[in-house]
Amino acid sequence: MSRTAIQWTTPPGLPDDHYVSAEVYTDPLLFQEERSKIFARTWKFVCHESEVAAPGDFRAIEHVGIPIVVVRGKDGIVRSFINACSHRGALLVTEPIGNVKSFTCFFHLWSYDTKGRCTSMTREEGYSQCGLTKDDVGLRQVKTAEKLGMIFINLDDAAEDFDSHVGDAMDDLLEPMGTKPLEVFHFHRVRLTANWKQWHETNMELYHEWGHVVNRTTSVAVDGYHNRMWSIHENGHGSLEPLNVQYKNYKGWESRDNLVLPGLQPGEFRVVDVFPNTTVIVRATTIRIDTSIPIAPGITLLEQRGLGIKGESAEDRDERQKHHNQFWGPFGRNLAEDVLFVDAVERTNRNGASQYGIFARHEGLKSQDDEIVRAYYRTWSRYMGRKANDPFDRSPALQDRPTSKKTRAA
Repeated sequence: MSRTAIQWTTPPGLPDDHYVSAEVYTDPLLFQEERSKIFARTWKFVCHESEVAAPGDFRAIEHVGIPIVVVRGKDGIVRSFINACSHRGALLVTEPIGNVKSFTCFFHLWSYDTKGRCTSMTREEGYSQCGLTKDDVGLRQVKTAEKLGMIFINLDDAAEDFDSHVGDAMDDLLEPMGTKPLEVFHFHRVRLTANWKQWHETNMELYHEWGHVVNRTTSVAVDGYHNRMWSIHENGHGSLEPLNVQYKNYKGWESRDNLVLPGLQPGEFRVVDVFPNTTVIVRATTIRIDTSIPIAPGITLLEQRGLGIKGESAEDRDERQKHHNQFWGPFGRNLAEDVLFVDAVERTNRNGASQYGIFARHEGLKSQDDEIVRAYYRTWSRYMGRKANDPFDRSPALQDRPTSKKTRAA
């Protein structure tokens, strides 16, 4: 039955955590709060270790509007610093990637080593009267952690360490990512006209796989697909039991029996979602890392990395790239459709045509159960101090509604 305007705007008769307000995607105030309450306080994936492989290798990024440089020191340790000279705050690094012995600010030529220590102040004697020395003006270091070749940063010095934050959520990645050295062989960015959470939702709720022809053919139709169980981890993370995807079911494709990554079966698929916006997807022979850079409520810069085994032959690399690009390349059968999905949602959200998004599926925590998304938004609400279904407390009647309970946790 169709609905009137009043019925359309009335909150669904569901528990609070079974739906979210469209405002969580579109409101500028909430977007700014997410920057300060979530992204400035949680661990954020920034790059893979292979992108800063040698001493002096650096990568400049931007996180919540703050320029940051990630660099491998002469001692082999990867560190991160706010990309600002201690003197006048000029950008210290102006190129996205490179290799340095030290950082020298182009403005007044102050220099710093890869441990963040100031090593040179131009005409240092001019500061003798005020007592300012090189020891006083080192770079602002940012907490940095490495796990399975993935590098994460956290702007909050008081944040819990990364291993405590992630717990055992990444255990399914230990063998495929931790047995042999990997490297990024594919990197691209996509500008999404959508909110950053909308992309992460597509990596969590597998119900959307019905929208992909190739997924319906190679995955959803496979025996056991609907019986896999989600593990809902603390702090908004999630992981899904593996599935052996039948790639040969798609016309023109072959099985992925060769070049299988360590610890996997031919065709095996694994996925791990890390709060707030990183997903690692393993497809038998190759790995994709998704993360995003929120630009505005309705603009997101998506970064995707394809990983293969470091030092493999050119023939093996070509085959691995082929497998990657079939699904995830710019002209693959997966990426473009996902972009269309999130854009279609954003187009109705941005001007208030849609009021709510529903995540109410219950399948005993099996593949297309929405509990992974509900758990994610409970974590979002904890950081934000707001309810995702009613972030501005506009409906007092909602306060007494029950919330769902987790039926299984890892």
